[in-house]
Amino acid sequence: MSNFMDRFGEIFAMLMSPIWNHPDRMRRLSRFFMKCFLVMMVIALLVWLGQRPVFTLRRIQIEPVTGQSLKHINKSMVKRQVAETVQGNFFSVRLEDVKRGFESMPWVRHANVRRVWPNGLIVSIEEQQAFGTWGGPESSILINKYGELFAGRVSEVADGARLIDFHGPEDAGKEVTSLYERANNWFKPWGAEVVSLALTERYAWHIKLSNGMKVEFGRDEESSDKNLTEERVSRLLKYWPQVQEKWVNRIDAVDLRYANGFAVHLASVSLKKNDVDAKKSELK
Repeated sequence: MSNFMDRFGEIFAMLMSPIWNHPDRMRRLSRFFMKCFLVMMVIALLVWLGQRPVFTLRRIQIEPVTGQSLKHINKSMVKRQVAETVQGNFFSVRLEDVKRGFESMPWVRHANVRRVWPNGLIVSIEEQQAFGTWGGPESSILINKYGELFAGRVSEVADGARLIDFHGPEDAGKEVTSLYERANNWFKPWGAEVVSLALTERYAWHIKLSNGMKVEFGRDEESSDKNLTEERVSRLLKYWPQVQEKWVNRIDAVDLRYANGFAVHLASVSLKKNDVDAKKSELK
């Protein structure tokens, strides 16, 4: 116990003793304060330099990503809009804020922003490329090939560009573009392309082909059997010559919602009784 009290007394005396009575500690403390002072001076110098007018942002260069040209973006107007909202100078500007500002504009899919010494920014823009309309030709929403919806009108698309007519729930963009790619491949043997695809809230879907024919798929069941829809399309292609032989150029719709066959709809309004019965039956 006495040893503990002696040791405690020594520590207490050392703490209470003036620091200037300990040269080693004085030297260490002096070096510490000198380092702090130097760090503060460097920070103050950098802050002062960073506020000089030479670093005020004066140039914003807008360029397309490699392999693109900007067809829907007015560079001068965009630069004015961004210049009014950019906060800070070369050092303090937040590139992520500038990026978000560009990407909020119509027809801008992605933007990459980088600094250019001493007072400039370069913005590389990936412009949206319209793949189809969403909700009809008069809609103000377009869709790109990635299934992403964006604000735009058909009148803003280059003349002669072919747009697919898509319909579906707002969150189903990727789903409908995936269905489009598959359906387009299925009907290549007919020399036809998908021009319209609609997906309902219950995920039943149908397409219209460039030859004017409509194909009804119903609810997509590929979640339970990935080959089910392909099998039904294969069956249709296999028996199609027989169908065409019987009803040449009279079919305007095909229904593939049947498990073991398909049904056809005839365009003619004046049908014989036998044709009506055949139209209503399934083709095995």
